[in-house]
Amino acid sequence: MTGSASRRGVLAGAAAALAAAATARAQYIATGVTPTVMTSNGPVVGLMEAGIPTFKGLRYGAPPVGPLRWAPPARPAPWKDPALAAEFGPAAMQLASGGSAVRYPGTVGAALNQLMNAGQDVVRQSEDCLFLNLWTPALDRKPRPVMVWFHGGGFNYGSGNWPVYDGHNLAKNHDVVLVSVTHRLNAFGYLYLGEAGGDPASGNAGMLDLIAALQWVRDNAAAFGGDPGNVTVFGQSGGGAKVATTLAMPAANGLRHKGIVESGAALRSGDKAAAAEQARRLMRDLGAGDLAALRAVPAPNILAAVHAQGAAGLRWGPVMDDVAITGHPFDPTANPVGRDVAVMVGCTSDEQTLYNVGFDWWGKATDAQALERLRGQYGPLADQLWAAAQARYPNDSPSYRYVDVTSKAAFVSSAALAERKSAQPTPVYMYVWAWGAPVDGGLMRAPHTMEIPFAFDNVDKGPIMLGTAASTQRLGRQASGAWTAFARTGDPNVAGSGLPHWPRYDAAQRATMIFNTQSRVENDPYAEFRKLMPPVRPA
Repeated sequence: MTGSASRRGVLAGAAAALAAAATARAQYIATGVTPTVMTSNGPVVGLMEAGIPTFKGLRYGAPPVGPLRWAPPARPAPWKDPALAAEFGPAAMQLASGGSAVRYPGTVGAALNQLMNAGQDVVRQSEDCLFLNLWTPALDRKPRPVMVWFHGGGFNYGSGNWPVYDGHNLAKNHDVVLVSVTHRLNAFGYLYLGEAGGDPASGNAGMLDLIAALQWVRDNAAAFGGDPGNVTVFGQSGGGAKVATTLAMPAANGLRHKGIVESGAALRSGDKAAAAEQARRLMRDLGAGDLAALRAVPAPNILAAVHAQGAAGLRWGPVMDDVAITGHPFDPTANPVGRDVAVMVGCTSDEQTLYNVGFDWWGKATDAQALERLRGQYGPLADQLWAAAQARYPNDSPSYRYVDVTSKAAFVSSAALAERKSAQPTPVYMYVWAWGAPVDGGLMRAPHTMEIPFAFDNVDKGPIMLGTAASTQRLGRQASGAWTAFARTGDPNVAGSGLPHWPRYDAAQRATMIFNTQSRVENDPYAEFRKLMPPVRPA
């Protein structure tokens, strides 16, 4: 993208953000219906959107700036005058999403933007980002299940504001309270400064933000028609990894009662020594000799340094600091911290098409070239994995066969999480999302993120990607019904839904729901890959 085109995109995004804010305010004024709730911090006024009370940009933490940069989140200062909760809060400080460099063919790019609109987060971002959004069927103090969404984007980008995360349909159609959370990311949320004079939990500030959001839910859910004793945390990709990580955080106990891990089965957290070295490198790159100097560095400069470090292959994410996180979530076994939390875990069947179909080599690679690419990731094991893919997918091109293999990493880690969790007393259920998007002749198959609009009952928000077939609408009702049933009772089965009975996962049968136009239960799917591929992957 040229510089002028990039500037035009930013200006267009800013204009869109201003227009959306103006629309929200106009709606607030025009409806004359102003749902008002007294929260633990002060009164808030939301909107009635399509018949349900909706609150956007609810502050759950003080601005994490100045001395609070890289500190655990603090409660916001209380207020007396009603705060208008009519527009989303800003996203956390972040760079463009990883997909921004990909030039997707055909209409795939437009289809993804219709659902995600991730570029908007870069336009409207701030260190002052501790906000959440809430949709509720009614403000009647009925004890409904509360579902708290942790957004994707790894630990680097994203927000709780994406169109596909809109909680209106889940709240209205399934009688739950839906909360989406924005929190600190990348170096602002995961810079471990425990060996540089900082807080020993600084490497998990972003995770502690999520704990603060759950504390807000505990304190305020009842006033919004929710049950603070029945809270399900769920998330996809990085959001799924955040859910898994809370199962190793003692501070989360009593705040979340069930968890859904979608394409983000983090078995381990980051190494403290490596995180300390990464912090030293960042401080050196920024010319900050101590913590005070680091806190004085302008946020854009920190982002620039993060970008430069990213080129060196460095990662951001939770750190096993023995303070906020005590032990890995699921390695070598399930952490006992989460033993009382029921879990649903899974992935899509074609995770990696999202990351590969937009590159020049896609569709052109020979068998030898695709295998060599695979060897760069799996070494000598690549040949066995390639042979397994040839046997299972004999008609696939080399490009698709490459993603047939690489997509199984998410499955293998999900299966490992499910197996290890099954040794604890609470139930675990596993799924694979195999329904393929029809966009561009089915080019993407069932990519990373594919289940989100179905789980949110938001199939109507992505017609370019998802189409409008009656069978697709039915699958959306079935999936959202299963997700909300699990949130309600810890069991995803819904009588009369049209889905087969979904058994609990155990190491003997490995029963897995395969979601598709005609869903089915299969025992130990992809067994050959599960037996070949190592399961450990960090958060």
